[in-house]
Amino acid sequence: MTRADLDTWNAGLEDLLARMTPIFYRTESRRHAEQYLRGLLSPLQRKNGWTIAEHVGESEPKALQRFLNISPWDVEQLLVLNRDYVMGHLASPEAILVADPTGFAKKGKKSVGVQRQYSGTLGRIDNCQIATFLAYVTPGRDRVLIDRRLYLPEKSWLADPARCAEAGVTADTVFRTRPEQVIEMIKVARAADVPFAWFTADEEFGQNPGLREYLENTGISYVMAIPKNTTFTDHTGRSRPVSEIPLSLKPTAWQRRACGIGAKGYRVYDWVLIETDDPSNQFMIRRSTDNGELAFYHCHNPNRTGFGQLVTVAGARWPIEECFGASKNETGLDQYQVRKHNAWHRHITLAMLAHSFLTITAHQAKKGDPDHHPTVPPDSPKSSGASSRSPSPKYVDS
Repeated sequence: MTRADLDTWNAGLEDLLARMTPIFYRTESRRHAEQYLRGLLSPLQRKNGWTIAEHVGESEPKALQRFLNISPWDVEQLLVLNRDYVMGHLASPEAILVADPTGFAKKGKKSVGVQRQYSGTLGRIDNCQIATFLAYVTPGRDRVLIDRRLYLPEKSWLADPARCAEAGVTADTVFRTRPEQVIEMIKVARAADVPFAWFTADEEFGQNPGLREYLENTGISYVMAIPKNTTFTDHTGRSRPVSEIPLSLKPTAWQRRACGIGAKGYRVYDWVLIETDDPSNQFMIRRSTDNGELAFYHCHNPNRTGFGQLVTVAGARWPIEECFGASKNETGLDQYQVRKHNAWHRHITLAMLAHSFLTITAHQAKKGDPDHHPTVPPDSPKSSGASSRSPSPKYVDS
C-alpha cells in the first residue's frame, strides 16, 4: 500500500459523499451521513450508534440516533444511489442476479419484524429478523448487494396494527412472502435497466411456482436449487422424482467441473444435465467429490446455453453469502441497535453502500494491477472447451 493508493481511495470516498449530498438537504444530516458512512468503513470491532459516535468525536450518540430514526431524508433515494453507483462501475450484460435471505439475531419483541423463526444464517429457530436481499455478481467475481426487503411476518406483525404502529410500519403495508419480495426487487432492477443474463437462488425460491412463472413469463433464464422430491417429466414422457435420476446414470454421465472459487480454493463437483419434455427446461444434479452428497437444480434455459454456463450460474449462489459475510464483518450490516422500520432500512442501506464502496475500490485496484491475471482451473468449463452461447441482452419490461 502506498500513499498514492490512499489518496486514490480517499478521492473515491469523497466522490461518493458528493453523490450523497442531494439526498441530505439539511447541513446536519449531510454531516451525520458522512460520519456514519466513515464509521461503517472504519476498523471498529462493533459498528453502531454508540461506537461510531465515539469514533467520529461526538460526545454522545443522540445525534446519530436522530439521524437514523427521525431526520427527514429518503432512504429509498439512497438505495437508488447505491444501485446506480454499482452500475456505473460494475455493470455487465453477463451478470447474475442472486436472491437470498439472511437472519439478524435479536433479543426482545420490539425490533421490527422480530419473532421466533427459522434462520438458515443462524442454523436454527431463534428470535430474529429475516431480510431478503438481491445481489449483483459479475463475470469477474465482483459481488454487491443492490436491494433489500425486510420480511414482516403476517400473523405476529401485520395482523397486529398497534405493534406495527409502535415500530413505525405504515398502515398500508401489505404482507409479502420472500419469493414475492424477490419478484418485487427483480421488477425494480429491470425497470432501472440493470443489465444481467441469469438469476439464481436456493430451494426456498426454486420450489416456488409463482416466482418460476414470473421469471419464465418475462424471459429470464435461471438456475435455482430445488428439493430432491421435485417431480418432473423427462424427455421420454416419464414422470418421476429427480432423486431417482442418479440411480440410473452410468459413471461416465458425470462431468467434473469447477463452479467458482471460495475461501478454500475452487469448488469442484461432479455434474450431470438431464433433459425434460420441454426443451426450455432442464434439470441439473451436483454430486460432492468428497461424500457423494447430491444437490438438484431446475434450469430454465430457453436459449440452450451450454452446460458450463449452467454450472457457473449455479455456483453464483455462494457470492451472496460472501456479500453477507463481508457486509457483516466489514461494514456492520448486522450490528445496528435500532428498532424502528425506517431506521432499520437506513442502517442496512448505508451498510450496503459502504460495502459497495469497498467492492468498487478493490475492483479498480485490480484493474490497475498489470500483474493481476485471473486464473482458470484445469477442469473448469472455460478450459474444457464447453460450448456456451452468447448471453441474453439485459432484460427490460416490455
